[in-house]
Amino acid sequence: MLKSSYTKDKIEAGCDEAGRGCMSGPVFAAAVILPKKFKNELLNDSKKLSKKNRYLLREIIEKEAVAFAVYKTNCQIIDKINILNASILSMQNAVKELAIKPELLLIDGNRFKPFDDYKYECIIKGDSIYSSIAAASILAKTYRDDYMLELHKEFPNYKWNNNKGYGTKEHKEAMLKYGLTKYHRKTFNFKSQQLSLDF
Repeated sequence: MLKSSYTKDKIEAGCDEAGRGCMSGPVFAAAVILPKKFKNELLNDSKKLSKKNRYLLREIIEKEAVAFAVYKTNCQIIDKINILNASILSMQNAVKELAIKPELLLIDGNRFKPFDDYKYECIIKGDSIYSSIAAASILAKTYRDDYMLELHKEFPNYKWNNNKGYGTKEHKEAMLKYGLTKYHRKTFNFKSQQLSLDF
């Protein structure tokens, strides 16, 4: 069972992103404030769940959360500011859209940037430790998957319904055969540049 909270009394929002390692499509992020006593035995990092359980939990999270928000950042911005900064920007914007202002942000991973007056803690593998981060990972993942299914209808050759924009063999072969779409990240291969924080 995941931990229900990091503190006893603060309003906490778990934050996570989906799609950071993709070659196409936006990066999505979610921020979720759960009730302090929220518990669900199925809840875990979205990557460890079946598709069926992710969508089942999404319904429960959206029904029982104190507040939640999902935000996407498109490829043009990703190419401009790099994927790490775009992931952080998505999380920040998701937080800003919450109906209730959190007193502490629980960030999955080890990189974040201060903004406004929000206090935060970066937690490596936080989506396997804290319920609110796991909930955010599920919302970000399922909302992004749904979005990629819609993009697949526009560009079916890339099989985004299966690979969701990740660099699978079929996706790479389609890129070589058909070229890049407006949804592909043009700077994907510049890994060092894509992992630098721009303060």
